[in-house]
Amino acid sequence: MSKELINEIELDVSSLITEDDEPVDNLPSEKHQRLLTDSLYSSWVGPGEGRKFLAAANVGVFNWAKQNPVVPDMFISLDVEVADNWWKKEHRSYFTWEFGKPPDLVVEIVSNKEGGENTNKLGRYSWMKVQVYIIYDPMKHIMSDVLTVYILKGNAYELHPFDQEDLLPNLRVRLWQGEFEGKSDTWLRWTDSQGNLILTGRELAERERQEKERERQEKERERQEKELALEEAKQERQAKEEALTRAERLAAKLKELGIDPNSL
Repeated sequence: MSKELINEIELDVSSLITEDDEPVDNLPSEKHQRLLTDSLYSSWVGPGEGRKFLAAANVGVFNWAKQNPVVPDMFISLDVEVADNWWKKEHRSYFTWEFGKPPDLVVEIVSNKEGGENTNKLGRYSWMKVQVYIIYDPMKHIMSDVLTVYILKGNAYELHPFDQEDLLPNLRVRLWQGEFEGKSDTWLRWTDSQGNLILTGRELAERERQEKERERQEKERERQEKELALEEAKQERQAKEEALTRAERLAAKLKELGIDPNSL
């Protein structure tokens, strides 16, 4: 990229609206955004040893300074990291010229028929060369399926069998019926290549708590078994002692009667 073009981009960034402080549009979308990002940072092994990633929700992605951003509900970008001085305007959003690439994966959560997830956004993401595009449409407002996954082939998206192949290294997606933050519903969740859920921080802490509780119960069971074995041994010893005492008393009684107990 030429110096003149870089200067032009930097000049344009100063006048860009990188955030408008508008709230997210609904509670289900907001919770899904946090669920999808939290789990990745809590327990995903990542795309590979030594490789970094950025996962973010509701952040503007700028492919060109003179073009309005597209704002995915959630995205993942591999092998990138946020600048140290991320409060500076030129680092606060996802500028593809700064990170050197577009996001690798984007997720759009459909809440009405006005978002253009299967038209305008689909075209923009393919033009930006986003490799994986996920449309989650729980109410089927615009899609025939609740979950649709596209993979970029050349310049166009093709449907992808998301339950059979990784979308990114060791990362797949599925629908999951369960509870998140007190709300039971069908959720969009990440899994690893073996289909294991990638857990949120709370789920991971709960699993560790349950494992510790199982270990505690196992130790308690072993302690009780040892105590029972000691008690049984004690009772057996007492029974032998009582039997010996009775035998000694009987022998003494026989001797009183003039009978040699050894002759019996």
